[in-house]
Parts: sequence; structure tokens; C-alpha cells
Amino acid sequence: MSETTAKVQGIDATINALFEPVSRMASDIIFYAVPLTQDLNVPLILVWLAAICLFLSVYFGFVNIRCFKLAIDILRGRYDDKEKTDGQISRFQALATSLSGTVGLGNIGGVAVAVSLGGAGAVFWMIVMGLFAMSAKFAEVALGVKYRQHTDPNNPQRISGGPMYYLKAGFANRNRPRLGAFFAGLFAVCCIGGSIGGGNMFQANQAFSQLVNVTGGPEASVLADKGWMFGLILAILTGVVIIGGIKSIANVASRIVPIMGLIYILCAVVVIFANISNVPAALISIFVQAFSPDAMAGGAAGVLLVGVQRAIFSNEAGVGTAAIAHSSSQTKEPISQGLVGMLGPFIDTVIICTVTALVIVISGAHLGVEPGAIEGVALTSRAFATGASWFPYILALTVLLFAYSTLITWSYYGLKGATYLFGEGPYAEYGFKIAFLLCIVIGASTDLRHVIGFTDSMIFAMAIPNVIGLYLFAPELRRDLKAYLAKLR
Repeated sequence: MSETTAKVQGIDATINALFEPVSRMASDIIFYAVPLTQDLNVPLILVWLAAICLFLSVYFGFVNIRCFKLAIDILRGRYDDKEKTDGQISRFQALATSLSGTVGLGNIGGVAVAVSLGGAGAVFWMIVMGLFAMSAKFAEVALGVKYRQHTDPNNPQRISGGPMYYLKAGFANRNRPRLGAFFAGLFAVCCIGGSIGGGNMFQANQAFSQLVNVTGGPEASVLADKGWMFGLILAILTGVVIIGGIKSIANVASRIVPIMGLIYILCAVVVIFANISNVPAALISIFVQAFSPDAMAGGAAGVLLVGVQRAIFSNEAGVGTAAIAHSSSQTKEPISQGLVGMLGPFIDTVIICTVTALVIVISGAHLGVEPGAIEGVALTSRAFATGASWFPYILALTVLLFAYSTLITWSYYGLKGATYLFGEGPYAEYGFKIAFLLCIVIGASTDLRHVIGFTDSMIFAMAIPNVIGLYLFAPELRRDLKAYLAKLR
């Protein structure tokens, strides 16, 4: 081993050694589990998130179903008011920006993690959770637009919004300003952590993993021990976009998201047709294993728990991040943008995550995973290879696009958390951006288990104050929804 190689491996090893205890501590706190049976432990945060999605679906009269067509019509501009409105980006750009933060490696690596841990049955629960999650997304986006603020006196076009703003204002309207300020500050802190974890390090980690896979694998690739170098290049490319702010991010996202989504789905369809004879058996296994007593008693890695966890990780419903992007949309009607926002989980989880899962299950790639092992994008890559030997290279390109789009969007989420806490000045803005770019290098060099533990912990922690707000503000949103639908009629 050369001296240079030893130094490079030493960099990655040092980063892993420093990051592992942080990841373990965060996971222990956020994913505190209650034993329901001898073999089944339920993390309370998953119950917390699933409950709000179910509650809001029922409370809003299943707005996710009855207003689905209306949401598409609004997105197409059928009900747009020709008057000048506040906001910096269009409805489509807002949705694309939000999707670029969720249609990331949770849809490729995250789904693979779900199937490798929970089996085919996890796919069913991901789809179900994605449908209910639409109602939670509607609520948080509508609140984000309703309570958004002009935070920069020198730039009246600049708007900030999200859970930190509607939590503070909503509680203040109910004579609980201190409690609102506490929840808003807690969300902002967790948002910064979530942007560094899920929106940054997980993306860099899985993008690098796929690049290693298509260049010879962990044992033979010349890149295998150079995660930090890949992270440095990715950080530079990310920095070029995020310096320009939300308009720059939205312009890039609105171009990347449709292209990468189309490429990915087309390749997946080819894989499905290449394994068409396995489709009936795969669909049956998904449904049967979803309700299998053995699978349901699989502890923390049971199919239902894994499916819910990865679905929430993918679409972030209840977490509140989408409200940050949609708050910059050009609209006067919070409810209308909320309806547009609820299309996110449908596209993200019901369509793209389902396609990924079907490719994995139909190809049978998951059957070779050892019990208890976690596999991410490498599992998806093996599944794609059953369609054509060169498909993993297309997947590698798609992974890089997914990771890149997620990185630039989550940089904005974390930035808004930082500027809420420290003000809109240049020190807070550029200080956060520099820290965010440095963490890309760390993510590309860190073991997947540690990244997943830290990622899930920070993202799920954001849901604690946000979900409290969603419960409290649900009555006013139902009144607003009723008034808006009456106005359209």
C-alpha cells in the first residue's frame, strides 16, 4: 500500500470514527421504541407521524382523494388570478423545488433499504402511507403560504415561510407566544440538522456508492477509498447553484426534476418488461407479505414499520420542509397552493417509490440480501442490471442527478432555518452555506449505517413541533378549505 493511499484511507476512517457516536446517540433519542410484543418494538415517532396523516385525511374529508383532480387543474393554471401576487417562483417551480428535495435517493437507496430490511411487504405499506401523507402535505403547505413573511426590508420580493413562521405566529394568535417561539426555534434547529443529514450526507453517500459500483465495485474500483474527493467535487457543483438563492435553485430544479424522473421511470419500465413473467408472483408476494404474521412480528425491522419509516423519509409529510419551498410561490390563496403541494407525496412515493420497489421485487434482486443486512442503492443497481447490463450506468447518472437536486433544495431549507435563528444577514447565510458544502465531503466518506441513523434522527425530530402545530391549526385550515371550495363553486 502506497503512502498516499494510506493517507486517503485514513481520512475516511477518521471521519467514520468521529461520526459513529453522534449517529448512535441521535438514533437512540429520536427512535425510542415501545415494546408491544416480545418481538415487536414500535418507535414512537412513527406512530406520531402516521397518526397525523390518518387524522388529517379523515378530518379534511379525504381531501387527498376528492380534490386530486382540482389540484392538477390548479397546477395547470386553470384557476390562476391574473393580478400581481407575492412570491418569487411559479406554482410549478415551487412543486418542482419541493420534489427535488424529496425525489432523491430516498426513492432509490431508501426504497432498497426498506425492501432489504422488511421484504416485499414493505412496498404495500409505503404506497398506503404515501396516499395518507398527501393530507399532511396539504396542511403544512397551506399553513406555510398563509403565514409567510417579508423578512428582508431591502428586498420586498424576498419571502420566508415554513413551520418556524406558522408555529410562531399561530401560537401567538392563541395567546401562547413563548410556546410558539420555542417550537419555532426547535424546528429551525432540527431543520439545520435535517438538511445536513438527509438532504446532504445521505445523498452524497449513495451517489458515491453507485459510482463505485459501476467502476468495479468496492474491492476493485479506483474510487473506493476516495469518498472525500468525490464529495469535494460535488460540493463545488452544489455551491455554484446555491449561491444564487431560491430563484436559482427553482430554475435548476424545474429542469432537472422532469428529466431525471422520466429517464428513471423509462428504465424501470424496461426492467419490468424484461421480467414480465415474474410480475404476477411479485405482486402477490407484496400483498401477502404485507399481512404475514411472521413479517409483522419482525421487531423494529417489521414490514409495516420499515414501510412507514421509508415512506416518510421519502416524502417528508409531517416534517414540514415542503412548506418552506412552497412559501415562495406566486399565489394569494394558501389553500390552492396546499392542494398543489399534496401532489408531492403522490408523485414521490405512490409513483416513483413504487416503481423502484417493483423493479427490485420483480427482478428478485432482494432475495440475495443476508438477513439483517442493509443495502441501499447497490441493491437497486443489481435489479436494474436485469434489464440491460449497461442500465447500472444510467442509474448512476440518475443517482447523481437525484442527489444533486436534493442537495441544492435542502441547502435552502437549512438556510431558512439558520436565517430564522440568526437573522437574514450575510454572515448567517454564507456561514451556513460553507458548512453545508463541507458536510457533503463528510457524507461521501461515511458508512451508510451511520448516515441513515443520523439522517432519520434529524428529519424525524423536525416532525415533533410541526405535528403539534398541524393538530392545533387543523380547524382553521378546514374552515379555509371549505371557504375556498365554496368560492370556486
